[in-house]
Order: sequence, then structure tokens, then C-alpha cells
Amino acid sequence: MFLSKNIKFLRTSQNITQAELCEKLGVQRSMISAYEDGRSEPKLSSLTVIAELFDVTMDELLYHDIQEKGRKAIQNRSTKILTIAVNEDDQENITMVGQKASAGYLNGFADPEYMESLPQFRLPNLSTNQTYRAFEIAGDSMLPLVPGTLIIGGYVEQLKDIKSGKTYILVTTTEGVVYKRVFNYLSENGKLFLVSDNEHYKPYEIKGEDVMEVWEARAFISTDFPNPKDRNNPITNEDLSKMILDLKTEIVKMKGEKL
Repeated sequence: MFLSKNIKFLRTSQNITQAELCEKLGVQRSMISAYEDGRSEPKLSSLTVIAELFDVTMDELLYHDIQEKGRKAIQNRSTKILTIAVNEDDQENITMVGQKASAGYLNGFADPEYMESLPQFRLPNLSTNQTYRAFEIAGDSMLPLVPGTLIIGGYVEQLKDIKSGKTYILVTTTEGVVYKRVFNYLSENGKLFLVSDNEHYKPYEIKGEDVMEVWEARAFISTDFPNPKDRNNPITNEDLSKMILDLKTEIVKMKGEKL
């Protein structure tokens, strides 16, 4: 583990003193020396602040020699350390993030106490080797799923594993919690392209570095039944192919406007 070495390198490379860092973390100055000497390790809350302060992931901070090897490629990086909730039998629960809880989730997703305060439940027939979370969607950008639908997402550890054309819940620093169809262009320009199934909403791009969590949509819970027309006309491979072509045209157009 390269935690102590990375903290010292990142701090000195950005000309931040130990006194300034201890103030940001809310700890005594002697603790910064202990962190950098490897005599002590920061708590999870402090690790989160350090990662955000130096714009690195938890994976890089803990296990990657940043000084010797430089930053990891965005598409190969892991999303942040995941805080989970378990029941009395030590089995993982599905934590539900409602519309009203979305704003708080952005600040508290790494806080065990906050996560325990959110509603929890379990569902049968889900693989036990993956962590799941439920997000309540707002708006009509992903019709036929209506506002209030719960999307059950399976945790995606690395951004490179995002598959173009599939739907994901993204927890981001810029757009909040969003549910979109995602196209992965990280290897080309370090960005993801987000598309709504409702054609009235324009697609947009987001930087990979702004993504904190990724959840692949695996199921949904809704009290509103899709009408027969919706069920008989799902998105086909031809639809996706056309969507990708339209996206490429949109990207070229966006690049032209920035010139």
C-alpha cells in the first residue's frame, strides 16, 4: 500500500503545508506527520477529503505509486470505496436512495451512519456476488419508466467496464445522481456520453473524473405498469445503432462549436 508515500507526494507537489492539510482534515498537525511516516492511517472520512482535495481516487491513493507511475488512466480507475449496509445476519441489504435523499447522498455516501439511516430491503433472485443499490428516478427523460420508479443497480467497480448502450445510474460531482443510457468514450477523450430514452431531451457529455459511483441497471420497481405499446416496442439493436450514429454526429457538432 502506498498511502503514506502518496499523501506526502501529493501534498508537497501542490505546495500545501502540513499545517494547511491538518486544518482541512480537522486533525492535529502531528497526525499529518504520522500519516506520511506510515505510523498511522487516516479514517475513512479523512481519506475521502484527501482524495477529493488532490483529485485522485481511493484506489490510486491506497494502491498506486503516483510519484513513480503517475496518474492512472481514467478509464482504468476504480470508483470510490463503497459503503454498504448489512442485516443482522451480515448479509448485504439494498439501500434505497429516494429523490429527496439524492442531494444528501452526494455528501454522505461514504458515511456508514448516513447509509444506515436510509431505507433498506432485500430482493430474491439477485446474484449474491454483487452489491446493489436502489435509486428513485425523477422526471420523464427515461420513458416509459415514470417518475418514482426505483432502479435497482449493480455496482460497477471500474469505469472502463461501462458498456455503451446500456443504462446506468451515475453519481457525479457535476450532475448529481442521474439515470441515463451511457456511451463510453473514455479511451478517446476521457468522457462519457449520456443519452435519454425520451428524444425530447438532448444528450450531453460528462468527464470520467467527475463520476463517483456507477450502478448498472439490473431491475426496476414501479407501481405504474407500462402500456402494451411500450412493451411491444422495446429499444432494438437497430435503434441503438442509429442512436450511436446520431451521437457521433452530435459530438462532431459540439466540437465544431467549441472551436
